[in-house]
Amino acid sequence: MSANPDVQSDKLFPKLTEEQMVRISKYGILRPIIKGEILLNLGEKYLRFFVVKQGEIEALQILGNTEKLFVVCQANQFTGELGLLSGRHPFVKMRVSESGEVIEITRENFLKLIQTDSELSDILMRAYILRRIAIINQQVSDVVFVGSRHSSDTLRIKEFLTRNGHPYCYVDVENDQAIQELLEHFHVDISNIPVVICRGETVLRNPSNQQLACCLGFNETIETGRIYDLIVIGAGPSGLSAAVYSASEGLDVLVLEEYGPGGQAGSSSKIENYLGFPDGISGQELAARAFVQAQKFGAQIMITEKAIHLICDRKPYIIEMENNQKIQTKTIIIATGAQYRKLSLENYSKFEGVGIYHGATFVEAQVCEDAEIIIVGGGNSAGQAAVFLSNYVKQVHMLIRSSELAESMSNYLIRRIEENKKIIVHKNTEIIELEGHNRLEKVKWRNNLSGKIETHDIGHIFVMTGAVPNTAWLKNCIVLDKQGFIKTGPELSPDDLTVSHWPLDRSPYFLETSLPSVFAIGDVRAGNIKRVASAVGEGSSSVSFVHQVLKE
Repeated sequence: MSANPDVQSDKLFPKLTEEQMVRISKYGILRPIIKGEILLNLGEKYLRFFVVKQGEIEALQILGNTEKLFVVCQANQFTGELGLLSGRHPFVKMRVSESGEVIEITRENFLKLIQTDSELSDILMRAYILRRIAIINQQVSDVVFVGSRHSSDTLRIKEFLTRNGHPYCYVDVENDQAIQELLEHFHVDISNIPVVICRGETVLRNPSNQQLACCLGFNETIETGRIYDLIVIGAGPSGLSAAVYSASEGLDVLVLEEYGPGGQAGSSSKIENYLGFPDGISGQELAARAFVQAQKFGAQIMITEKAIHLICDRKPYIIEMENNQKIQTKTIIIATGAQYRKLSLENYSKFEGVGIYHGATFVEAQVCEDAEIIIVGGGNSAGQAAVFLSNYVKQVHMLIRSSELAESMSNYLIRRIEENKKIIVHKNTEIIELEGHNRLEKVKWRNNLSGKIETHDIGHIFVMTGAVPNTAWLKNCIVLDKQGFIKTGPELSPDDLTVSHWPLDRSPYFLETSLPSVFAIGDVRAGNIKRVASAVGEGSSSVSFVHQVLKE
């Protein structure tokens, strides 16, 4: 067998110098390896990696009952990829192809290594990020995903796996001729679509995100039985920023994320006014980098585990999870963000995922390629979506209820929209009716000035209007404003503090809520500036206040 030439490169598999080999050996143990020995199997947790001193290790992609050589690690090269950060299951099997010696390093010592040795950290992290990209591009995965473009749950699972950076092999029931053989092999009927075959053995019929995360071992290394210094709730830009700074400053931090890293920003196709990225960066890429960065510093991140209640009448505080777990913590940062408002239309929920979308990434772009689409909204997110999707579709109709695009929309976006012949802005206009059978087929909209009603054969609507804060789970613990956003610091009036029985002599810190040692950042906070940079800034600033309350 020969290694894949697309991954057998110096960038993905660099060779360490002898001096670097000496340094890295301090974090592991030297042991012999024997030809044919299995060092790592697909079903194991990713809890160790190897640096080859002598001999060879081959990484094998498992395809049914067959093995395909992915890459060979030789002397002074190292195994592993990003899954080692979180201890998730590996995507390849590792077998010794030539006897010799290796330095075996545990995941715990790997984290120590990348936190203390800057040069080796750069080499390892760069290689691991590039390897994950290669794995995704080559569809080397423990997931075979059978779906249909006409299924809302197919889109949901695609978005979930993509948002969490998990590679998958996708099989389309409409276009793949070998689909029947695959379904028969796993005793699955086509009516069960979408189907996920997890690690080549477990068949999940239309799984929930939580079931999928469980099967793929997303949270297997998370410890929930201790008292954390800090729990961050939400892994959007603000929550990830808080995780990076708190973990890098030595706090024991756990992040709870219901869906996947990125928050509302994760559905943004391109952010061009974020400092340091003159060519722009997608919300998903920004979140993925921050996610890796937080894990590098030791933050634990629990995916698909939803916080449903805060027990706030005692310390340490207790967060009750949807899975009945209870987690204790000394401090809390709430970064649950906000979600786009849904339109008040009959059949709206029927067409979500099969015609109505709340994100504009490459996943959605593939679904509506070469079609006419509608974008509802006049803010930055809507503008970014219009510009991005115009590269894939035939026509973009932007529907806004006001007479102009939002004052908050960046000027560069307004200019691009005005100059793009594919984008038509319909002012004072709103959708009044949706039609379709299994998916959206027709849309009626009305101009509220003229009263004119138009019907269009359009099957794709992107709704990006307004925001509803995710605060219902807080109930009576924390003071909210009339719209449900969390009041913090100067926003809290003396009456608010009296009603909430504020117990301290000092006033709440700038980002602190009406509950001592509990902070709110990002879009969920009243008075927040709706910008990614602002969210990141609040995340970093909140950690300084956490340190202060931990000393009190």
